[in-house]
Amino acid sequence: MNYKTIAQETLNIEANTLLNAAKNIDDAFNKAVEIILTCKGKLVVSGVGKSGLIGAKMAATFASTGTPSFFLHPTEALHGDLGMIGENDVVVAISYSGESEELSSILPHIKRFGIPLIGMTKDKNSTLGHYSDVVVRVVVEKEACPLNIAPTSSTTLTLALGDALAVALMKARNFKKSDFASFHPGGALGKKLFVKVRNLMRSENLPVVSKDAKMKDAILKISEGRLGTVLITDERGELVALMSDGDVRRALLRDDFSLEDDVLKYATPDPMSIDDEEMLASDALVLIEEKKIQLLVVTDKDKKIKGVLHIHTLIEKGIS
Repeated sequence: MNYKTIAQETLNIEANTLLNAAKNIDDAFNKAVEIILTCKGKLVVSGVGKSGLIGAKMAATFASTGTPSFFLHPTEALHGDLGMIGENDVVVAISYSGESEELSSILPHIKRFGIPLIGMTKDKNSTLGHYSDVVVRVVVEKEACPLNIAPTSSTTLTLALGDALAVALMKARNFKKSDFASFHPGGALGKKLFVKVRNLMRSENLPVVSKDAKMKDAILKISEGRLGTVLITDERGELVALMSDGDVRRALLRDDFSLEDDVLKYATPDPMSIDDEEMLASDALVLIEEKKIQLLVVTDKDKKIKGVLHIHTLIEKGIS
């Protein structure tokens, strides 16, 4: 078997896919760029499976080239992280078929809040196409896979269209080398050495309730806070516990659950926190990953809350 010939055939199929797509770019692409340019919030990219992997790369490219962006997995969105999408954001949803079950499940909720939705799919008449304000079509004649099944040409084209969007946005914003440098101070090494927790933590409008609060009040505060978490303090304002969306879901499964229950009945006591906002953000990420948590609380020496650092923020800023 001549593997070199197979490689050449694969590259030729995918190269022809890109060339054909370049000839067929339509006004939908212009509309997508214009929607993103008017976005006052963040560009949220979402997708499942191979499309999700491509989406994560796209979000990273957008974030590093002047378009604040992060990737949101549809399954995580269905279980609390939908609150990460703000009213000023724009969503790019990716599904080649346009019928991904997990992605389709969150589309009505996105549109319910009037958030602009850009779909990337082959079929304008699909579920994704139906909900989208504009559809950037991903059309391939065949996958490079010999069975014409595995996403190969289609994922290559999706990734390339994402790069095309990022480049168009860079040119529209007159994004210069100096701007790129400000996003990459020394590259990955620079981020590890210079970006600190205080640079990235959220310190305003934090979702906080007292330890005497009822579950109904805590759940409301979680929704308002858009962090998927509520912080719980004692009469001195010191951090004593934390309740996440996951804690709420587990509480709802209990036969004795009541909205009038005290929040401490279901909260996690003594949550992970740090009292050093000068800690490097990269070190904070290591701590978050080791403890398998999403939110790190930042306090002073007396356990008074100063801010919170979410794993999504670290990923969005390219901290590794």
